[in-house]
Amino acid sequence: MIDQSRAAMIASATDVELKPAPITQSWVREGKPQARNSILSRSADGMATTIVWDCTAGKFDWTYNIDETIYFLEGSAVISDGHSPPRRFGPGDVLFLPHGTVAHWHVEEYVRKVAFCRKTQPKLVTVAMRGARKLSRIKQRFSAAPVERDALTAALA
Repeated sequence: MIDQSRAAMIASATDVELKPAPITQSWVREGKPQARNSILSRSADGMATTIVWDCTAGKFDWTYNIDETIYFLEGSAVISDGHSPPRRFGPGDVLFLPHGTVAHWHVEEYVRKVAFCRKTQPKLVTVAMRGARKLSRIKQRFSAAPVERDALTAALA
């Protein structure tokens, strides 16, 4: 992992060496899936982490205590959440699993993904942050000098 205090931009390869990351045994429903991962980056506040993860064949349930956005690199998995019909995800697909989701995974042979994992804030903190952003936008409207922002920053405000 790269020291973020000294880097403005962090690039990572996804063909890194992975270490065993066993799936919680009580979550496994069928087979003996073997999972591995490696951390690619972590935000300075520790709230976001990017990992590479892979897994061999098996069926398991995964309970998400974070928000996770997945980009599938290799192989495939059939995933359902008990609300939507099962869907096969493979290379190039993107999936978002919010905090609290229980996903039912079926890895037929092998799957490899990049996952962006974000710890969620308590509801009160989220409401306070939204309020602060709204006040900031109001203040900017009445400001004498307009603040120039790029499109991404403006969309996240």
